[in-house]
Amino acid sequence: MRIAVNTRFLLSHKMEGYGWYTFEIVKRLVENHPEHEFIFFFDRKFDPKFIFGKNVTPVVLNPPARHPILFYIWNEIAVTRALKKYKADIYFSPDGYLSLRTTVKQVNVIHDINFEHNPQDVPSAIRNYLRKYFPRFAKKANHVLTVSDYSKQDICETYSIPEEKITAIWNAASSLFKPVEEQRRSEIQTNYSNGKPYFLFVGALHPRKNLSRLIPAFEQFKKQHPEDKHQLLIVGEALFSNSFGEIIISDELKQYIHFTGHLSLEELALVMASASVFTFVPYFEGFGIPMVEAMQSGTPILAGNQTSLPEVGGNAVLYCDPMSIDDIAEKLGEIANNESLKSELIAKGLERSKLFSWDRSAQKVWEILMNVASE
Repeated sequence: MRIAVNTRFLLSHKMEGYGWYTFEIVKRLVENHPEHEFIFFFDRKFDPKFIFGKNVTPVVLNPPARHPILFYIWNEIAVTRALKKYKADIYFSPDGYLSLRTTVKQVNVIHDINFEHNPQDVPSAIRNYLRKYFPRFAKKANHVLTVSDYSKQDICETYSIPEEKITAIWNAASSLFKPVEEQRRSEIQTNYSNGKPYFLFVGALHPRKNLSRLIPAFEQFKKQHPEDKHQLLIVGEALFSNSFGEIIISDELKQYIHFTGHLSLEELALVMASASVFTFVPYFEGFGIPMVEAMQSGTPILAGNQTSLPEVGGNAVLYCDPMSIDDIAEKLGEIANNESLKSELIAKGLERSKLFSWDRSAQKVWEILMNVASE
């Protein structure tokens, strides 16, 4: 069988959510099924490390698709032609985008549809494209995959898609995420937070990640607990220009907040395992892979109580109202130096992390692809 895959988010210099999903799932598909041929569609020069086996044919399709007009050209012209040229039997798109013109069977992954509920979070040109075409992609697909039961219900209700056409398959975390010994934690704290314990945020600096409330909540926490030594470490880069928003950080507070930008996966794993608390309070999330990374690392979690996060965190997380600065600040105070609560959350998190496996997820994706191909 010849399986075409949209791999345009496999970017060696900047792997974010879609990229890591593509990497973890597609790598396993290629390696576990050497009897099948895979055609990878890139939209720019690719790193050879992403060619996961001899059964992969890499193809660069122009133009690089990083603007709505180019999205359209890439999906409707370049991909459509390539599917025909390479005689693909099925097309798998981990970022949700499909060709509306092809007759080839297609399976896409719609991680979430935040742009439908919070359109102000996305630049207008991209927002208009997503809201116009994603309902069409969902209807065009032979089967839709998503990453949580929350997202499944949201897509079904918003786009009037029958439930049997959508399968929710959980994400997971890299095996690099694991607890570290105390000496390593001290070294990481010295490197990143002036040798002090730190609250950690990991994610794209995007409005829905809610830094506009987390940072004021941290400032409120510091005022309420002036003797507390916690710092705030923010790992990530802006998804869109100016997407971080207009957050005013006082000169007094700046000494306690540290922006790292993008970190390698290896370094991120050390930073995650060395955090005092992982603080993850987005107001909209399709899954939230960093929560699994934190659980697997033995790091206690303070998370928002909306959308998919309670589904992922279960009883292993302390929850707060992500829309309330006061509640976030209160919960930071509740967990900051409560070693008993931390120990309880760490134990529950390590146990719950066993529910998430890229191996199992990749196998489920494969079964869906084979079912669609055989229909």
